[in-house]
Amino acid sequence: MKQRILSRDTRASSGFTLIELMIVVAIIAILAAIAIPMYRDYLTRSKLTEAQNLLSDYRTKMEQYYQDNRSYVNGAACGAPLPAAATNFFTYTCTGTQSTYLAMATGIAGKGADSFVFTIDQTNTRKTTGLPPKWTAPTSSCWVVRKSGDCT
Repeated sequence: MKQRILSRDTRASSGFTLIELMIVVAIIAILAAIAIPMYRDYLTRSKLTEAQNLLSDYRTKMEQYYQDNRSYVNGAACGAPLPAAATNFFTYTCTGTQSTYLAMATGIAGKGADSFVFTIDQTNTRKTTGLPPKWTAPTSSCWVVRKSGDCT
């Protein structure tokens, strides 16, 4: 059996050239420049659902409290207890009178929801009253879900 011996010229031409490697690196850099900001926005939007879901649930609890007590307040506090469980990205507050209330979710600094503030009241008016830079304010009373100002 003959053993095939490759010459030095044959071995040298079987690899990648520096230009080919630079083209691959450039393509990967372009894809990363597009994908990383989109992924960051996706993560931010996923954190907003915490506040929006808990405020919607809170509104239901406040309406149930009002049906039972004919008032939105219990002493100096809002009637229904504020969300406490699963509050990873927002803090919640509520102010109210006998016939009105305003529940607010404020983003916690350093948790990826900085500068976001969402509110809801007894008439189910949903507002985004705080946004981070580069986010567009919504044109109507709603909770923003995208950087472009789109709402739920």
